[in-house]
Amino acid sequence: MVLVVRESDLCARPKAESLARMEAVVNLYQEIMKNADPRIQGYPLMGSPLLMTSILLTYVYFVLSLGPRIMANRKPFQLRGFMIVYNFSLVALSLYIVYEFLMSGWLSTYTWRCDPVDYSNSLEALRMVRVAWLFLFSKFIELMDTVIFILRKKDGQVTFLHVFHHSVLPWSWWWGVQIAPGGMGSFHAMINSSVHVIMYLYYGLSALGPVAQPYLWWKKHMTAIQLIQFVLVSLHISQYYFMPSCNYQYPIIIHLIWMYGTIFFVLFSNFWYQSYTKGKRLPRVLQQNGAPGTTKVKAN
Repeated sequence: MVLVVRESDLCARPKAESLARMEAVVNLYQEIMKNADPRIQGYPLMGSPLLMTSILLTYVYFVLSLGPRIMANRKPFQLRGFMIVYNFSLVALSLYIVYEFLMSGWLSTYTWRCDPVDYSNSLEALRMVRVAWLFLFSKFIELMDTVIFILRKKDGQVTFLHVFHHSVLPWSWWWGVQIAPGGMGSFHAMINSSVHVIMYLYYGLSALGPVAQPYLWWKKHMTAIQLIQFVLVSLHISQYYFMPSCNYQYPIIIHLIWMYGTIFFVLFSNFWYQSYTKGKRLPRVLQQNGAPGTTKVKAN
């Protein structure tokens, strides 16, 4: 018996597989949106993932392609006044976010262990929804970090670590806020905002110029602070795997946070190794968007 396979059949199989994969993605999206928290739907950016995804794709395209080409034959912008205002504004915003996280449960009803999302309309639960969204929104504001690099022609600071962090976190956090604004999954956001208070304070002081240099002795500890952040996040979220039971509603978020903390701990550890153990960056002073005349890779 001779088996005859028509060319049309061979072409149809990949198409059928592609359609099946697309259908699976659509079904997953519909399932997620079916479980979307109705309390968050009225907030900007939260109606659909299309707008926030478009913003992030535009960001990646600008910082990796369009921006450098626009600035290729132009002199770098100084932006010192803008950077001072920008960085100190983010200090204030990050402080407020930390305070709101604490007041929304972490200093009252949360156990710091297995804390499920409160889906009620209590004042505390609604406060948590607001601060969860505000943290998300702050991630879109912080995209300006990279835009400043481009406009100042500091293209060397636009590293994989920096762009990956600034694009992946807002995208992933959007889904978390969409279905689970609060609970033990919000711990890493509170810690991240705490770290940003310190970081943007340093960058703001750096933008002031030589007058602030005597007060920036702690710049060498910035990467260590970032590493401590990921250790704290991983330790907290790892409790989930050792509890006899935990009624946190979306374990997938726990797994993603653990992966996120581990991946960035490895990436920042590599940066630490390259900077301080191998000494590749030791002859150069750390720099961020607010430090004129210095060099640093920023990837908070």
